[in-house]
Amino acid sequence: MLDIKEIRKNPEECKEKILSKDPTANIDVVLNLDGEIRELKAKVENLKAKRNEYSKKIGDKKRNGEDASELMEEVSSISKESHDIDAQLSPLEEKFTYELSKLPNYPMDDIKVSPDPADNVFIKEWGKKTEFDFEIKNHLELNEKLQLFDFERGAKISGSGWPVYRNMGARLEWALINYMIDTHIQNGYMQWMPPALVREESLYGSGQLPKFRDQQYKLSDEDYNLWLIPTAEVPLNYLHGDEILSETDLPKKYAAYTPCFRREAGAAGKGERGLIRMHQFNKVEMFCFAKPEESMTIFNEMVASAEKILEGLGLHYRSMLLCTGDMSFSGARTIDIETWLPGQEKEGKKAYYEVSSVSNCSDFQARRSNIRFRRGNDKPEFVHTLNGSGLATSRLMVALLENNQNADGSVNIPPALSKYLGGITKLEPEI
Repeated sequence: MLDIKEIRKNPEECKEKILSKDPTANIDVVLNLDGEIRELKAKVENLKAKRNEYSKKIGDKKRNGEDASELMEEVSSISKESHDIDAQLSPLEEKFTYELSKLPNYPMDDIKVSPDPADNVFIKEWGKKTEFDFEIKNHLELNEKLQLFDFERGAKISGSGWPVYRNMGARLEWALINYMIDTHIQNGYMQWMPPALVREESLYGSGQLPKFRDQQYKLSDEDYNLWLIPTAEVPLNYLHGDEILSETDLPKKYAAYTPCFRREAGAAGKGERGLIRMHQFNKVEMFCFAKPEESMTIFNEMVASAEKILEGLGLHYRSMLLCTGDMSFSGARTIDIETWLPGQEKEGKKAYYEVSSVSNCSDFQARRSNIRFRRGNDKPEFVHTLNGSGLATSRLMVALLENNQNADGSVNIPPALSKYLGGITKLEPEI
């Protein structure tokens, strides 16, 4: 949530920043509603002051034995007018909060302004693209003999976009999750296991609602009003909802594995097959609470932690600082880490795909979730929250299979994962 006081002080500057992320955002309706609400509240305050003045006069008249009926009628009229204005205020304030909650976070001042993801800024790369001396297969073609996933049975159970992992596919998935959790613990993160169903307030707090309502799965049950999480960012953020932390509690560095659920309604590239884009996938999430002055240091540490995982797996990647038009709704700064997938194409060309996105959300989520901290005896202030994929396993699985394949259809297992698989070093075709 943005601070309306800041918008009031610098409306044009705030509008420019907001529109650089979302050209459809309507800051004017927020300012108009805010002005209308403040005008009505000023009227109420004036009426209350007048009522208090008349009430004092009524008391004086009664004590002096004088007729106060005319003043009493005035007080009654003022009370009715005040009550009518209060009735107008309630829906206006509700609409104001709704419209304000749809505005995205401001990008930091050094973020490149552009609506085009092609203008994302290259930061670094690690390793080199895998070279092959044979015709490579994509992960779906490799799976025909490796039998790691069953897309047909997944579709029979739940519909398209819900694959089933089987045998070594399931084992390799768990190996990835364990490897990533162990890495984060070594980097100072506390492990959590949050629920996969959350209340609406949790989704609102992280910025998923109301704007992305059509991307979420909701439990249809008359006894519950719960939603399936699109990412562990949602419950991790709300762990400290409506809390005041001590300065000495910060930073807090959390990591959690959860399944993630997304409708992908209208998502770009939703025709992508296999593990590239699914309704359910596994992800290890990093989430941090920090003091404002230390949040950028934490941000850089989170990026390094995600990169370390890819380096440990020997996967070539590049890191990109996202331009305004490609950033997340809640993010003030976002770096995407993209892995080379030799079996995939975008617009007819071999492509990189995002496997981790790390964002500094400044005080945006904390303001929505009312998460504050106190320095000594000072007035509480909002924390900064940061989140990052550490990492999503589905595209990571694709990267492992496609980059480590051999001419006979087998796939080499990186040493970092082999220890979680009982020493297995290669996936051999089953058929």
